[in-house]
Amino acid sequence: MSWSYRGSLEGRVALVTGGAGGIGATLCRMLAEAGARVIVGYRSSEREARELAAKLPGGPHLAARAPVTDSAALGLCAAAVDEAYGRCDLLVNCAGTTKFVPHADLDELDDALIDTILTTNVRGAFATVRAFRALLMRNEGALVVNISSIAGRTAMGSNVMYCASKAALDSLTMSLARALAPHIRVVSVSPGLVDTAFVQGLDRRWRDEQAARSALGRLATPEEVGLAVLSAAVGLPYSTGVIIPVDGGRPLN
Repeated sequence: MSWSYRGSLEGRVALVTGGAGGIGATLCRMLAEAGARVIVGYRSSEREARELAAKLPGGPHLAARAPVTDSAALGLCAAAVDEAYGRCDLLVNCAGTTKFVPHADLDELDDALIDTILTTNVRGAFATVRAFRALLMRNEGALVVNISSIAGRTAMGSNVMYCASKAALDSLTMSLARALAPHIRVVSVSPGLVDTAFVQGLDRRWRDEQAARSALGRLATPEEVGLAVLSAAVGLPYSTGVIIPVDGGRPLN
């Protein structure tokens, strides 16, 4: 995919939590191609994160342990970024989790799974912002991007609590935008189903059905999510507290 943000993030430092995942790795690559120094945040995928950081263009880049469910570890990560770069201009909260559970099956969606989803998808984003707030405050034009989902609006997704967690994340985006203004902007990027390697490994009939539900008749690509993040960082300096859809017109159907 061709895009026009190359060099526009020169001198900026960006942290991507969940940076070794399907969407996260693409975001790291695109941010690096745009000129940013990138920190690939990971929970358990240390090898993958280090390999990704080593092959990103430009640099030097960094792989750093950033488990969003562990506030103490996030504090250590912020200290490491401070020591390495002395700044953080862009925080992308991409870490998230879910499990496919039919919406009518309330029993399989047990307390442990509920706690895991909400702790990772909602508290984790807040905890990461809290840990990196001081670094973000140092720089004019700092931005937080929360990777949300159209499930937060449509209430259709992998399970009931995943949908609720993304609705909560969008609300959190608006609250944080108010709380951190005017120094830090906060936006959500809200994709529909993204055609990652994981999704490509699922049932083809199901994937085709999901694609047909969007007005554009296809799934989002990870690069299109990346373009929305870059647009928020470079092209929308007067936008904060907003939810940017990357859903192919899914709500239209």
